[in-house]
Amino acid sequence: MSAVLVEDGIDKGAIWHFGQPNHEQRALFEGTAWADLSHRAVITVSGEDRLKWLHDLTTQYLLELAPNTWTTALILDPQGHVEHQLFLVDDGTTTWVHTEAERAPSLVQYLQKMVFMLRVEVKDRTAEFAVMRAPGKPDGMGGPYEIIARADLADLTSIWSENNMQVGTWALEAERIASGRPRIGADMDYKSIPNELGLLNTSVHMQKGCYRGQETVAKVFNLGQPPRRLTMLHLDGSMVDLPAHGAPVEFDGKEVGFIGSVARHYELGPIALALIKRSVPVDATLVAAGIPASQELINK
Repeated sequence: MSAVLVEDGIDKGAIWHFGQPNHEQRALFEGTAWADLSHRAVITVSGEDRLKWLHDLTTQYLLELAPNTWTTALILDPQGHVEHQLFLVDDGTTTWVHTEAERAPSLVQYLQKMVFMLRVEVKDRTAEFAVMRAPGKPDGMGGPYEIIARADLADLTSIWSENNMQVGTWALEAERIASGRPRIGADMDYKSIPNELGLLNTSVHMQKGCYRGQETVAKVFNLGQPPRRLTMLHLDGSMVDLPAHGAPVEFDGKEVGFIGSVARHYELGPIALALIKRSVPVDATLVAAGIPASQELINK
């Protein structure tokens, strides 16, 4: 079966599926699948001060990041809203970052602006390198990931394909949604803060020093609950259509949130991530684009 491409959205141009989405999802779960993520941006940060510098700019503790260990981090605005979502690894001399392609220019511009007199160099390396989802069991961050020189992609993917199946973003997104991992550009809006997304103690290290937006994160954590919460919705499987991204979520006829990512999972059926008001009862049946949905808590 030939590849079906993603026609729009943040994964535009990537492979959606190869005609067997359920089979692809099973292979991904079993650790015998790989995926081409070369539509994502790859950025490098080199120089002796790179880890201390990134530690100070992001929500993650990076001072002692071991080589070849993947982690996630956020960059927040001064009010604590999520501006960038980073997936990064350090090889001992360079930190490699992959992120959404549409956000890469603004990320590079911000990072370069923050260099000052430090021994740091930031480059967009997307034209030279690609990120791939390598074979292996899901690691909780969307990987295992590998950064590969584009000139080597054909040889590497040929080797991977000998004993593994290539899958598309349908399988990857279904696994991500089922795991409750939010994605910038899909499950967040301009006012999203980490506290409402279930990202504390994962992308946000709660014991590190100051970073931009930390005051909001700490205040909400210490003094109260955020006004919204990310939840996974189990949609009525008898419905043919699925709600579109951004569709309103209603409770008792009132809008209480919006739909983020949606997928058909090979075991769970139609599922979605939604950002809704925290005051909504957790046992309430919600309605998204006319489709009944039950909730499964993520950020408890």
